[in-house]
Amino acid sequence: MRKLVTVWIMLLALAAGLTAADKPGNTGEFKTIIQHYWEAWSTLNPDNAASMYAKEADTVFFDLAPLKYNGWEEYSAGVKKVFAGSASASIAPNDDLKVTRRGTIAWTSVTFHGTIHQKDGKNTELTGRHTAVWEKRGGHWIIVHEHVSAPLP
Repeated sequence: MRKLVTVWIMLLALAAGLTAADKPGNTGEFKTIIQHYWEAWSTLNPDNAASMYAKEADTVFFDLAPLKYNGWEEYSAGVKKVFAGSASASIAPNDDLKVTRRGTIAWTSVTFHGTIHQKDGKNTELTGRHTAVWEKRGGHWIIVHEHVSAPLP
């Protein structure tokens, strides 16, 4: 009986130790952060998303094209080239956000859909996936690694 009580107390302590952000399925503040992320990128200006990213030169960001960027400076410059032929965009997350958090580190995954309006009048429809690793620094969550991809046609 004593062992059963001890196990019960340990389980209660473990459950109490989980914050709401650590519980599976709780998107918490990240729902708003992800919405802001896609609004920033919908402007096609990486400067509007810059505050959400780590600036260390050894960070790695995977995107649709090209394959890989090393550091925010390379990412920002590369995305400007990719978006050079675009006039506007509307990109939004779907309702499948998953958040896993361990203290000051979190990772998110979500699918998204967007329309890119080209300067030549053509539109590009895009459905993809976004996975990010976030670190809380100075009270703010920033992306320290990212992977954006789309299914093969």
